[in-house]
Amino acid sequence: MSHIAAQLPGLSAIVPAYNSQHSLPELVARLQPVLAAHAAAYELIVVNDGSRDGTWAVLESLALEHDWIRPIDLMRNSGQHNALLCGIREARFPVIVTLDDDLQNPPDQIPLMLAALTDDVDVVYGAPAAEVHSLLRNVASQVTKIVLQGAMGADTARMVGPFRVFRTPIRNAFREYRGTFVNIDVLLTWGTTRVRGVRVRHDTRHDGRSNYTFWSLLRHSLNMLTGFSVLPLQLASFAGFCLTILGIALLAFVLGRYFMQGVAVPGFAFLASITIIFAGAQLATLGIMGEYLARMHFRLMERPSYTVRTTSSSRSGSDSR
Repeated sequence: MSHIAAQLPGLSAIVPAYNSQHSLPELVARLQPVLAAHAAAYELIVVNDGSRDGTWAVLESLALEHDWIRPIDLMRNSGQHNALLCGIREARFPVIVTLDDDLQNPPDQIPLMLAALTDDVDVVYGAPAAEVHSLLRNVASQVTKIVLQGAMGADTARMVGPFRVFRTPIRNAFREYRGTFVNIDVLLTWGTTRVRGVRVRHDTRHDGRSNYTFWSLLRHSLNMLTGFSVLPLQLASFAGFCLTILGIALLAFVLGRYFMQGVAVPGFAFLASITIIFAGAQLATLGIMGEYLARMHFRLMERPSYTVRTTSSSRSGSDSR
């Protein structure tokens, strides 16, 4: 395992940071020996995603102490995946590893993922052997992964997460992507389908509370579904087709009863229910179409995925252990 990883000419670690001033020093201390043991050259790119605490000050201090750390400060909170996209585009080495800033992704598990990055694999996900979140958070995570599976078109989507290792040239597939709604996992499938997942240890959060809640994960699922998939439009078309068949069947029933029995179908409630069904279906379909039109509108505005305020680059990156 270590022999395979030791052959890496270079390794870029990317961490999106948000309000993580307390966990970053320990993350750096635990990450350095892992990177140094498995790559001839390495770097750590930490993207400060509009933190409200002293995260940027801590990053500047760490960059002065370690020349292999390259902090990037975004002008506003752009979201975890947008910050990751920024870091991925700045990576200088042929293999990239991404992990969270809260130490839930243990750096000592990186060698397991590097060992799985064989010649026939381009992306390796480190799936937690056991989830340590609350029940609602776990349910929301599973919903997100189901949606992601539809958007990615890959069974491995059930194992996706922020802990990834992939080959840097894959980013060429989304080099020109400028959309506001970013999902790194979907973008990676634009470049390759050779994806694998391995089970790794998943630790408890180092400090504070997760910024991902049940509702934010569901909102993230909706963004993925409407931003990278036409499934909602297909479902709307299918629902419209089914309701049209239902309408024709009801019309045939009403006309058949009138001509065969000479009486109309009684009941205002019956007619009102049918009207509500069709009106609701139309409004739902219009809402889905409006969601796609809104995304087209934002895309035409060419709003950036992220905006860099400043960087604190290292002198040359580490080129030795």
